[in-house]
Amino acid sequence: MVTIEVPSEYGYVVLTAVSTFVLASWHGIRVGGYRKAAKVPYPYEYASYEQIQTASPDKQKAMYLFNCAQRAHQNYNENLTSALGALLIAGLGYPRAAAITGAVWAVNRVVYAIGYTKAEEKGAQSGGKGRYYGLLWNIAHVVLIGMAGKTGYDLVMA
Repeated sequence: MVTIEVPSEYGYVVLTAVSTFVLASWHGIRVGGYRKAAKVPYPYEYASYEQIQTASPDKQKAMYLFNCAQRAHQNYNENLTSALGALLIAGLGYPRAAAITGAVWAVNRVVYAIGYTKAEEKGAQSGGKGRYYGLLWNIAHVVLIGMAGKTGYDLVMA
């Protein structure tokens, strides 16, 4: 039988995990602002291609930016579960490293979301390429998964 001892530095891991909850709320508020500007009513997730093509240029831009912000939010939601799980598991074995890597993940999710819309605000609808500025989240994600796997391995081998 293996006994899991929660490291005294695990509080940093918990605080990093909490930051992801704040970030999720920030995404929702941000998307809401873009939704309002684009006048896309609930329950519609996106402005359709047809809606954008038939709208005035100002409304086209607002709808496109809403779609970019919404996509960044959905990408965040798609990756949050595995990142958060890996953070909490990795933190049992490597609390400081996991907290720092989780913070890098969270900060770069902000850069990703802002980049997704900011490049487009200049007028070039380039498919959200500004999001690439925040792609360090992806590396942090893989590192968290690796640390979680190593923590599991260490528990099995103990």
